[in-house]
Amino acid sequence: MSYQVLARKWRPRTFHELVGQTHVQRALVNALDQGRLHHAYLFTGTRGVGKTTLARILAKCLNCTAGGEGDEGITSTPCGQCDSCRAIDEGRFVDLIEVDAASRTKVEDTRELLDNVQYAPTQGRYKVYLIDEVHMLSTSSFNALLKTLEEPPPHVKFLLATTDPHKLPPTVLSRCLQFTLKHMPPERVVEHLTHVLGEEGVAFEESALWLLGKAAEGSMRDAMSLTDQAIAFGQGSIRHADVAAMLGTLDHRHVLALVEALADVDVARLLGEVAQLAEQGPDFAAVLDDVTAILHRLAVAQMVPDAVDNSHGDRDTVLALAARFTAEDVQLYYQIGIQGRGDMAHAPDLRSALEMTLMRMLAFRPQGVPRPPATPLPLQPERPPADPAPSVPRAEPAHAPSSEPAPPEAHVSPVAPEPPKASSPPGEPALPAEPPPWATDAPAPSVAMSEPEPEPEPEPESVPPPAVDALTHSAPAPAPAPAPAPQAAATPPGRFDHAGWLEGFDALGLGGLTRNLAAHCQLKSDDGQTLVLCLDPGQAAMKAEVHETRIARALEANGVERRVTMSAEALDPALETPQARDARIGQERQEKALDTLNRDPHIQELKQAFGATFMDNGVMPVKHAD
Repeated sequence: MSYQVLARKWRPRTFHELVGQTHVQRALVNALDQGRLHHAYLFTGTRGVGKTTLARILAKCLNCTAGGEGDEGITSTPCGQCDSCRAIDEGRFVDLIEVDAASRTKVEDTRELLDNVQYAPTQGRYKVYLIDEVHMLSTSSFNALLKTLEEPPPHVKFLLATTDPHKLPPTVLSRCLQFTLKHMPPERVVEHLTHVLGEEGVAFEESALWLLGKAAEGSMRDAMSLTDQAIAFGQGSIRHADVAAMLGTLDHRHVLALVEALADVDVARLLGEVAQLAEQGPDFAAVLDDVTAILHRLAVAQMVPDAVDNSHGDRDTVLALAARFTAEDVQLYYQIGIQGRGDMAHAPDLRSALEMTLMRMLAFRPQGVPRPPATPLPLQPERPPADPAPSVPRAEPAHAPSSEPAPPEAHVSPVAPEPPKASSPPGEPALPAEPPPWATDAPAPSVAMSEPEPEPEPEPESVPPPAVDALTHSAPAPAPAPAPAPQAAATPPGRFDHAGWLEGFDALGLGGLTRNLAAHCQLKSDDGQTLVLCLDPGQAAMKAEVHETRIARALEANGVERRVTMSAEALDPALETPQARDARIGQERQEKALDTLNRDPHIQELKQAFGATFMDNGVMPVKHAD
């Protein structure tokens, strides 16, 4: 016996064998069981979803003889064994007239078809007219069909099928009971193929079935045909590599690897993945399309995790990747990907266009591409030699007279390796080349941070060392300042409290959404290993693990190795967040600037002479006005 293709061998023969059209199955079964039958049915949907199959099953239900004679013999579960059922399955049932409207579009063909409508059925209970691709009929043919379609003889049923119902005249649509068949999702296709291949005894890889389910584009018949082709291509088995080669599609795992490289901000790995793709000669425009498609799924996973589709069988992977991106990064990458897709037409070659688009995503992200650790690392070797710091005070009596208390600080400056400290103003302790105050554990470096005062003679008390000790909370400096002693006892050495968090916040160099979230945090605790931040509950929606990682990296770059944990809970009203502090300082500066202008004698003269009114909404305070 000749081989029968899977699409025909596994065509459903009853409603209960139908796959993926539960809404149509339920309506037809209930109508058949209750005897509420319409005279014309219209089945719409894309190719290969079961329109003709449904019509044939319905014809068997109407003509099955196992239930008895007359209308009482109509059943929703045809036996499949009687003469009528077997004849319909084999395509030789006299009273089932199947018409291909695509090849019989003329009005003469329609009139010839309707000439035999008034005659009673020969073999079955009903004479069933199955008109496939009915939208191909001409306007005259539809006009000739209208009257019979509206009032057919009681022994006639019309079953119409089309892939484009919009081309049907409204007069035809109004005379039919319409059922719209759905696309087959890849999950349903893979589930059905798994069952079929198990019954057929064909070995397969599940990842290969996901490729077939995606390539079928919602059509179960196309999926079965592709499965037949894959079995022949793989010599009796279905393997992922064979199916990918047969379909000529890009391996989805390479696209996921590109997105993972974006998550790790690893440019070298990103370019390496593109180089591996280039060996396969892919369509680089399609690669970029797949990357942007995954970015869309990541955005959905971040907003509504349950709504992520599983079209590639990688839902868990997508959900895990979504936790490694911020919402702003995903939106930015997607926008750059869409823009880069349009720019590919003007690029010298598609590979360079893809690489530039991917690198642009990382270059334009709020944090930018991390620089190599060559510049910040020189701060680390200076930290271990903190032991020689006590030797500096011993040399002070030999160089400085005992009558002045401030010069000992001035004599510490020759020990510093870099002289350009005079370029910073006296009130700015945080310099680009120095770690922030709370990043050091020993008291010696903190003394060096308070020394950039070029002229100690006019105001030797302008940079008091106790202010630095209040930030570091370490042992008090050897200078004669007893005030920091009670504050140092509050926090153990090497750790900092909320005051240190406020003072050193700007030195972290955070940006974008990470800075915004950190600015709404209060320091809850620091045990030397874990830094616990309390986040304003109003900002909890944008909380993500990536922000904690960025804060930890910023701390590490400034000499503080901590694991950062962020929890959304009610803030302490007695403490300020960095954002609240900045808002308060800005308001104070604004009020001070307004007060200074209002007291200006020239402005007072203008008010008195011309009756002028002072517009204070345009006043902007100078940053260092205070």
